[in-house]
Amino acid sequence: MSEAHSGTSQKATLISVRDLAVHFPLRGSWFAEKHVLKAVDGVTLELKRGSFFGLVGESGSGKTTLGRALLKAAPISGGSAEFADGEVTYDIAELKGRELQDYRRRAQLIFQDPYASLSPRMTVRDIIAEPLEVMKLTSSRDETNERVREIAAKCRLNLEHLRRFPHAFSGGQRQRIAIARALVSNPGFVVADEAVAALDVSIQADVLNLLKGFQRDLGISFLFISHDLSVVAHICDHVAVMYLGRLVETAPTRKLFSKPRHPYTSALLSAIPSLDPDDRTGGQKLEGEIPSPTNPPPGCTFHTRCPFARDRCRTEEPHLRQLDDEHFGACHFAEEFDFTREHGG
Repeated sequence: MSEAHSGTSQKATLISVRDLAVHFPLRGSWFAEKHVLKAVDGVTLELKRGSFFGLVGESGSGKTTLGRALLKAAPISGGSAEFADGEVTYDIAELKGRELQDYRRRAQLIFQDPYASLSPRMTVRDIIAEPLEVMKLTSSRDETNERVREIAAKCRLNLEHLRRFPHAFSGGQRQRIAIARALVSNPGFVVADEAVAALDVSIQADVLNLLKGFQRDLGISFLFISHDLSVVAHICDHVAVMYLGRLVETAPTRKLFSKPRHPYTSALLSAIPSLDPDDRTGGQKLEGEIPSPTNPPPGCTFHTRCPFARDRCRTEEPHLRQLDDEHFGACHFAEEFDFTREHGG
């Protein structure tokens, strides 16, 4: 493992990612140059067994693509991603056949939209049972029904709910159905991609507490992808910040929120609404839009929007490096500036 992660905690590593890249070639016209969209570009991280790992950043930063790559649902162009659960170790990029089928049981996805992710023509029982039947994880209908009832109860769904169709449920109830479907195969790793973004605020806490309970009781590792840092602060124990396909900072949640070591992280944190009605400081305004991943700027990709950018930032790319225990950042001047103070945090 690279130096950037030598200081991580002593928990066993479930997923180890090194210089991971997901690139998509784009067709050009007869007269236009072909381009490559670098959705994920050189990501290195470790996800510990039983952890709740947050992945944050603006839309277009590559969060969802990274999560899909770790599920073998997006093509890995370079680098490596290794899954190690007990005696089983898989190179995710090379999975196929029976190994891929087994990995599908061990790694699952919770979609963002509970309205679109459930088939309107299937009962809740059939929706939850589908992974068991497709992957042949049970030997009889009675065993399948028993597994379905068990996971449904843990997701606070009763027997009457299992007979109904998705249209009969609210958004929060539908997301609990989707969670039950994801967890019925007893996975060790779950990607929750904006799993509460489509829900009312009053329902979000209920779903988050449900996920946290599964992490605690079943030891499931979650990769929680979100743009809502207030939600991440509530549920995650470790956070990585992504910008234009690359990680710019990663640290335990408390450390990252109390003392960000990258100006982009500080800007995201300053945008969290304050609960103090007398707070007039406001957030840091980021000028401009996130650059195109088909034509990223040279040097530090954030320098086009960074108020601290210097000449070095425009020519030399900063790499993720250890700043202190379990805290890593990709900024040339992480030790020089106090981004929290500078941004009024």
